[in-house]
Amino acid sequence: MKTISKLASAFFLFAILLVNAAPPIPGGGGNGGNGTGAPSSPIDMYVYVLSAIAITFIVFFTKKYKNQKA
Repeated sequence: MKTISKLASAFFLFAILLVNAAPPIPGGGGNGGNGTGAPSSPIDMYVYVLSAIAITFIVFFTKKYKNQKA
C-alpha cells in the first residue's frame, strides 16, 4: 500500500509541475499580446453565461438529491 501512495504522490506532483509550466517568453519588444484586440479564446465571451448555468445545475441537483433522500 505504501508503494501505491508514493506512486500516486509522485504522479500528482508531476501533474502539478506540468500544469504550472509556462512557455518561455519570446525575446524582443512589445507587450506579448496578439495585437488584434480579439479575446484570447472564444470561451471568454461566455464566462458569465457558463457561470449561471453551473449555478443552476448545482441548485437543481441539490434539490433533486434532497428530495430523493427524504
